[in-house]
Amino acid sequence: MSLTFYFSAETEKLNPPDLKKLDSFKKIIANPKAQFFHTFEREELRITSKKVFNKFNDRKTFVHIGIGGSSLGSEMLVNALEKPTNDCKFIFINNIDPDEIYSQLNKLNPQDCLFYFVSKSGGTAETLAALAIISNFLSEKNIAQTELKNYFVFATDPKKSELLELGHKLGIELLEVPSDVGGRFCALTPVGFLPALFAGIDIDKLVEGALLGQKLCLENSDNNSLLLTADFLFKLYKEKKINQTVMMPYSSKLRSFSFWFSQLWAESLGKMKNLKGEIVHEGFTPIVAYGATDQHSQMQLFMEGPNDKCLLLIEIEKFNHDFSLKTTLSGATQDKLSPHSLSQLMKAELSGTLQALKENKRPSVHLKISRNDEVHMGMLILFFESLTSLMGEYLMVDPFDQPGVELGKIYAYDFLNQLI
Repeated sequence: MSLTFYFSAETEKLNPPDLKKLDSFKKIIANPKAQFFHTFEREELRITSKKVFNKFNDRKTFVHIGIGGSSLGSEMLVNALEKPTNDCKFIFINNIDPDEIYSQLNKLNPQDCLFYFVSKSGGTAETLAALAIISNFLSEKNIAQTELKNYFVFATDPKKSELLELGHKLGIELLEVPSDVGGRFCALTPVGFLPALFAGIDIDKLVEGALLGQKLCLENSDNNSLLLTADFLFKLYKEKKINQTVMMPYSSKLRSFSFWFSQLWAESLGKMKNLKGEIVHEGFTPIVAYGATDQHSQMQLFMEGPNDKCLLLIEIEKFNHDFSLKTTLSGATQDKLSPHSLSQLMKAELSGTLQALKENKRPSVHLKISRNDEVHMGMLILFFESLTSLMGEYLMVDPFDQPGVELGKIYAYDFLNQLI
């Protein structure tokens, strides 16, 4: 069980990492307002998630309602690790498109469903809008408000929240979104644990992987992968103006991981002001990709377009399943493929990409995981959360706030008020 990192030729120009940055990272994770590095250690968060799962585990459809970090981490876990034998269907209501929500609800039999509403603040407009719509939908199916406790679960801040108050009022099961963990850092909390359980995922092994990730990030040596990656990306940023980060796992199962990373990276690091209050407009632009599909689309840009991108390429060393390409069909390409397996073709595609990037002097980080399983996913999640928070230190910005998002919310409510 390991994460292995390989850097492009640019690393030949890098000095060993500054171990003082490890001390800076330790201060970051000691911040009581940013406890993503430790909160998953709280066993009661898994116990309460399992208790709710056991109460509702006869449901055939799990409807997850949230937006941004309240949904992306859960989608990532389910899409990456859902067991093939699992018979629970998942629907993610993660936007406020009326046509999409109509389509999603129109196919549901409420008796089969558990609706999981996630909002740390409990006042997220999009989530509460969906709450109103789904409550009305159930009412039309002759399900009274007093019965909602048999269909709803809320995940929200345990101290103060509109959902918390409503949950107590209606007797709805409540799970905790820890106050000391930001929404985009909450995959390894009940936000992700409950849907993971319905997907047949072992959440104890997720936590086991995150604990291994802690050791990886805190290794006090020149081989610390966290420090090496942060130094590498920062040097590219400062010396070569490479300010776009392509997350490209070679796995369809990890495609949602790219979307999760995109929010984490963009919302944490894209800031107008630095910690001194100076106007700096710092940040990296994330780009969502996955192999080998995007070799036939975006790779042309990555390979020959502006040299302003660093690719993060994730390889799975051993897939859980494989297919022989041997066939009685004939043809020039078919004959070349016939002696091989599908996983070998995937590895060949990745190897070809790495070689071509090297020849074109395009920087990359090649990360290998032994398997796509709970342990390695826990390690990956904690590593990239840690990398994001440490890059905030390098850029001298606060990776745990989002003032640009909040401003948009204010103007959205102003617009609604003008319609009254």
